[in-house]
Amino acid sequence: MNVLVTGGAGFIGAALSHRLLDEGHGVLSIDNLNDYYEVSLKESRLERLAAREGFRFQRLDIADRDAMAKLFQAEQFDVVVNMAAQAGVRYSLENPSAYVDANLVGFGNLLEGCRHGEVGHLVFASSSSVYGGNTRLPFAEDDPVDHPVSLYAATKKANELMAHSYAHLYGLPCTGLRFFTVYGPWGRPDMAFFKFTRMILAGEPIPVFNHGQLTRDFTYIDDIVEGMRRVLDHPAVASPDFDPANPTPAESRAPYRVLNIGNGNRVQLLDYIATLEECLGVKAEYEMLPMQDGDVHATHADVSRLEALTGYHPSTDIRTGLERFCAWYRDYYAV
Repeated sequence: MNVLVTGGAGFIGAALSHRLLDEGHGVLSIDNLNDYYEVSLKESRLERLAAREGFRFQRLDIADRDAMAKLFQAEQFDVVVNMAAQAGVRYSLENPSAYVDANLVGFGNLLEGCRHGEVGHLVFASSSSVYGGNTRLPFAEDDPVDHPVSLYAATKKANELMAHSYAHLYGLPCTGLRFFTVYGPWGRPDMAFFKFTRMILAGEPIPVFNHGQLTRDFTYIDDIVEGMRRVLDHPAVASPDFDPANPTPAESRAPYRVLNIGNGNRVQLLDYIATLEECLGVKAEYEMLPMQDGDVHATHADVSRLEALTGYHPSTDIRTGLERFCAWYRDYYAV
């Protein structure tokens, strides 16, 4: 396969690229290398990839319409994996325009490229954030997702709707993956597990929102990559069970689907922090804080659809995953 991975210098995009290269596929990675978090980490991910046969990189912003059009005119892709986005729930309260540019304008440019480039399968990153104020657990793809509690979540739901329209109008096979909390080596510094590690080792108090009364579906990066890789081989098709009189968000009479990709279990935040402390061998000081705007109390993925389609079954427990992350962190930052 010839695969385009957007956001290829990012946490998940880089990890998936390694997996595809391991299998002998060609990977073109694009990324604008923005400074939302430390650019040096993105560059380090790219350095590891650049040494590998079959890998190419272009610095390119998906919000640049002309550059994206030229890319798809010059290249032919079997599969496109869109991981390029402005991430982060909390940052969307500070800089909403970044989300409009990357997640809406940029995604629209990508859809146009896939349409004109006759791409065989577009797999794009959605998010568990689309479940918003839902309180029924675990979250299932049939659940209504019409009450986002952050602009980030709203843009991800918009991506699902935009992709569906292209699947319907142009027959573009589209699979949206609703990622739950992903962690592991080479992760994102803006995420809690990464920030907690840095602050614990620096002797700083860690912020614990809603006084620790939060639960999350934490998924290790290798499990995520395994699930994604399996999805690539299953382009979306029209669902024979779709009932237009009783439509659900999960499927369609167009070649379109959304799938949860998570661990399928939820962990109390305080238990997660305690495990991180044990892996680091350092006790943290907690700063107990109220709930943050845009946050949700719990996430928990029903992954039965993904399992039925691909045989996906995450196997990495929290302790093993955090031990691997902590070992990587100490080595990378020499602490």
